[in-house]
Amino acid sequence: MAPEIDHLIKIFSFLPGLGERSARRIVLHLLSQKQTKMESLLIAVQQVLSKVDKCRLCGNLDASVPICSICKNHNRDHQCLCVVENISDLWAIERTKSYNGMYFVLGGALSAIDGVGPGELRINVLTQQCKDNGYAEVILALSSTLNGQTTTHYIREHLTPIVPKVTELARGVPIGGELDYLDDGTLITALIARSGF
Repeated sequence: MAPEIDHLIKIFSFLPGLGERSARRIVLHLLSQKQTKMESLLIAVQQVLSKVDKCRLCGNLDASVPICSICKNHNRDHQCLCVVENISDLWAIERTKSYNGMYFVLGGALSAIDGVGPGELRINVLTQQCKDNGYAEVILALSSTLNGQTTTHYIREHLTPIVPKVTELARGVPIGGELDYLDDGTLITALIARSGF
């Protein structure tokens, strides 16, 4: 096998959910249709690389930066902020079309084992943004894992003195569940039935 092909297989095998076998099948499929699929993939990757970046306000990925299309949208509720761990969680909530407010992506959850403390997340930026914008409500839409619940508790303690209403998703989200893997119905129900502290 050519070293270039082996290198491409290794790159694909590092992607989440793919092992070496899956990566090999993907590379063989792309190589069998070099002129159509591989060129399309190359163009798409180059466009994403050159045009997509993180929004400086919420942390979402968009080609409309420095401020993403969600943050620029005047039809959204700018008094409500939904805090999520990752961009995939933001996309999962957006997919439900049941929430019309703003977002804030933390970049993960607190985890003593993994060495992720408040300084590694954007919690200070979140607190400052809440002070500056005077949100009427902040929804903590973090996962129901132990780390997610620890992060929820930590953020709630920091935001309760400065935000009139701090809520979290209803318990329709299963313990140990991650937002990106939930069906739309579960997310819609959890958003509607969110509760205060």
